[in-house]
Amino acid sequence: MGESFHEQLRIDSWFLKSDRRLDTELVDKLILQLNRIYPQILTDKEASKFRDLDVPTCIRLAELLSSLQEKGEEACREFYRALHLHVEDVYFSLPTRLRLRESGDPVNPIPIPIERHVLNDHSPFFFLSCFSVAVGAALLYYYGESKQVSGSSSALGLAAMGLSRKVRDVLIWYTEDGK
Repeated sequence: MGESFHEQLRIDSWFLKSDRRLDTELVDKLILQLNRIYPQILTDKEASKFRDLDVPTCIRLAELLSSLQEKGEEACREFYRALHLHVEDVYFSLPTRLRLRESGDPVNPIPIPIERHVLNDHSPFFFLSCFSVAVGAALLYYYGESKQVSGSSSALGLAAMGLSRKVRDVLIWYTEDGK
């Protein structure tokens, strides 16, 4: 299977202690998550000790990590879950996560997002063809009133076949009105 969560936390501890993205608010969220959801992992007394604002955040985080390592595998696993839930960018930049992603090891139970924002999967030619159809319809409509384009009214009548009832009625009315 790979490394245990306890071993991963031991490896990632130096990174977590030095990362500036874990500010006071985020450390408090992690502590509250562990305390409220898993009170067997972090008791109320321990949570209030780790949430003491008189102690600098880096020291509170170091004490929290060492306490979780002493408590064992389940405490470390729940810390990783809380970290993933509240601070996803830090979670995915952990050294053990980067190594798992590079090795392709299926230990990581959380799917890694490959591409977050895909607007569409069509090529630029699809956009150009849709745009040219729209421009063609606009030109046909614009020049349809003059007699320069012959057969435009019949083309509008044929175009009405695949449209909704209201649009079809308007286009048929326009073609009949032009005759």
